[in-house]
Amino acid sequence: MVTLIVLAAIVAILVYVVLIYNGLVKARQMVKEAWSGIDVQLKRRADLIPNLVDTVKGYVTHERETLERVTELRNRAVGVPSDDVEQRAAVESMLSTAVGRLLAVAEAYPDLKASDNFRELQTSLQNVESEIQMSRRYYNGAARDLNVRVESFPSNLVARPFGFDQANYFEIESAADRSVPKVDFGPTG
Repeated sequence: MVTLIVLAAIVAILVYVVLIYNGLVKARQMVKEAWSGIDVQLKRRADLIPNLVDTVKGYVTHERETLERVTELRNRAVGVPSDDVEQRAAVESMLSTAVGRLLAVAEAYPDLKASDNFRELQTSLQNVESEIQMSRRYYNGAARDLNVRVESFPSNLVARPFGFDQANYFEIESAADRSVPKVDFGPTG
């Protein structure tokens, strides 16, 4: 009778460990799936940038440095291994800032702003940026769920021996992007 109880307890523990392990596998796969969504959107943006640079180049004469910076950062972003979330986030953040500067430069050129090609590219880029933000939120939620499982008791007892690690969040690195915008209503009288 005691042997049967011990055997039942061992089977129950093994079933519990398998359930925890399978939950960790599912959470890890959700992170991978979510990252692939971000990766697709980042590639779409990377494909749009050369067209944007070429369009702007035709109108802008004194902004060579800005154009070169966007091109250089785009090439760096494409060169980062797609599974290196931390490095990719850093480079993509710099690229977002550079593209923002490029679009700000374009504001000074009325002929460029009136160009149908430029407006279409700008709209496409805005749509991709929106998709990136949605994908980023989904990825960070999946990463959070995995991280909670990896850190929580008793699943952490299964996670460590089987090599489950926490996932990095895909976050904005630029302090300027994180800061609250300054609103100035001018002198008060």
